[in-house]
Amino acid sequence: MSVLICGSLAYDTIMAFPDRFQNHILPSQIHILNVSFLVPELRREMGGCAGNIAYNLHLLGGMPLIMATVGQDFRPYAEWLDQCGINRRHIRTMDNTYTAQAFITTDQGGNQITLFHPGAMSFSHENCIEEAKDVKLGILSPDGRQGMMEHARQFQEANIPFMFDPGQGLPMFDGQDITRFLDLATWAIFNDYEAKLSQERTGLSLESMSDRVEALIVTHGAQGSSICTQGKCLKIPPAPVREAIDPTGCGDAFRGGLLYGLSKGMPWETSGHLASLMGAIKVEHPGTQNHKTTLEEIHKRFHSAFGFDF
Repeated sequence: MSVLICGSLAYDTIMAFPDRFQNHILPSQIHILNVSFLVPELRREMGGCAGNIAYNLHLLGGMPLIMATVGQDFRPYAEWLDQCGINRRHIRTMDNTYTAQAFITTDQGGNQITLFHPGAMSFSHENCIEEAKDVKLGILSPDGRQGMMEHARQFQEANIPFMFDPGQGLPMFDGQDITRFLDLATWAIFNDYEAKLSQERTGLSLESMSDRVEALIVTHGAQGSSICTQGKCLKIPPAPVREAIDPTGCGDAFRGGLLYGLSKGMPWETSGHLASLMGAIKVEHPGTQNHKTTLEEIHKRFHSAFGFDF
């Protein structure tokens, strides 16, 4: 079963500053800030929520279809997707734009300065859900505002069940928008902060939000996750992590596991445990698409961690 993944594809330029920002900023001069940080460590990663989710779904043997808009600099990413065997027929290149990209600098204290250029992502509304054929399931992940709103409506009109995943895009929407997304979606997923922000903006309790969808998933980082469905709330434990290296992209790995479970008709409890394991595998590696594993290894780790099979 093909899974349509609507969302961003982006380059992440990640830099490490071998000191603390605070040692180079004068608080009394913050109003005329003009600083430069030397960053001897730099790496460029393939990222974006749609790309990350697709990568993890593909590791499980799923069939991801990415729907996204990219810029004229997309060739290296395209070659990476081809190398991975991920279908890109619904990725549209926009002329005279750059692919979305984030520039992230982290100091020794874990503080970050991030600049994000949306680029071609702002044209995501030029893609249309009906262009994707033989799709039985989808996810609406962070993308351009207009694109997210139109794609939610198009998913519903095409009778394609989909998961609403606002992620970093949540600040773009007010309470009325969020309620509308919930009414259109089949399932919804938030991290704990996003769930609280959504409650504040909509005025709805978590229980009321879950009543609007078939399942509401909330992730709690290292504390696991919860899945509220059919009037009950399942508590999903975190999977054991061999060594925590980089949490970036763990949420997308989790979503890849959930979508695989949904595409295979697994019970929510099984899908949740698999999602938890995919997040754990990701956290053991730097970047968002650098972890490599086989389905056989995933099965072994799943049984070892939880005592049953999927």
